[in-house]
Amino acid sequence: MTTLLFTMLAIEAGMIMILLFHSPLRNLVMMGLDRLKQGRGLVTTRTIVATLFVVFVFNVYSILKTQKRMKDVGSTNPTDQVLMANHVLEASLMGFCLFLGLMIDRLHYYVKELWLLRKSLKVVRNHIGDSDLIPSINKNKKTHET
Repeated sequence: MTTLLFTMLAIEAGMIMILLFHSPLRNLVMMGLDRLKQGRGLVTTRTIVATLFVVFVFNVYSILKTQKRMKDVGSTNPTDQVLMANHVLEASLMGFCLFLGLMIDRLHYYVKELWLLRKSLKVVRNHIGDSDLIPSINKNKKTHET
């Protein structure tokens, strides 16, 4: 399971890096996320996230139960130490996967809103004309400063 979680973390981190920087690959990822959020993809994604969250809560519960058992006995059992380390690793990986999934969702939303805002600003700029009332969207263009 840890191999799967590490792979999922690498994929999610890669998607976040793609969404952060403007590239043709970002447009492809944005289209994929748009399609994923429509129809049955959204239900499937929420089901997977809910399952991952339930397993995360179970791991946290197992950690707490193992800690309580170690306190009650007073000494540490090597088996309990191995189980505790495994549960802590899995819980931290699952928590981080859930956090990165939330980050991907929010980045997708913000990039889409930014794209729509730029598109509407471009329409307004074309409607008004190229005047100094609206500052330039492109960072490479120099604005008139007095």
